[in-house]
Amino acid sequence: MDEQERARLRAAIEAAEGGAPEPAAVDALMRRMLTESRTIAIVGASPRPDRPSHGVLRTLAAAGWQILPINPMPEALLNGVAGLPCYPTLRAAAASLPAGERIDLVDVFRRSEECEEVAREAVAIGAGGLWLQLGIVSPAAASIAVDAGMHFVQNRCPAIEMPRLGITGPGQ
Repeated sequence: MDEQERARLRAAIEAAEGGAPEPAAVDALMRRMLTESRTIAIVGASPRPDRPSHGVLRTLAAAGWQILPINPMPEALLNGVAGLPCYPTLRAAAASLPAGERIDLVDVFRRSEECEEVAREAVAIGAGGLWLQLGIVSPAAASIAVDAGMHFVQNRCPAIEMPRLGITGPGQ
């Protein structure tokens, strides 16, 4: 990642954290993260249909992304989430993929204080980007992701941003 791209990422992080808003930079980053991703891991995916993570998972899957739910709870591991097999960790999900494939984007539904560890695991598996959901802000996770050259967005929801940005699915 070159300095210009790193500067764009830092501007996006500052905007997400309430700094000087750069809407065009944030929009361009989100558009890139969504359109260049094929496989999305959802950390904190819930098997309960009334939970936001469940709705986002179903929206992204219906739009064509390959979704890997991450939830270590026995019920989720046994029964899956929204008809998809569930994994206890990002590492387990990444290991389930065929050789040469990777998790392109990690979408996180966890408390802010848990995001630093998720960011470290996302870096360890070679994910392309880290996306923290609405209401989730983690400067530590931002630093880990950006320093590793990953794309990063926080306090946003891809299911909300997709229609706003005119994205209908991967590669769109």
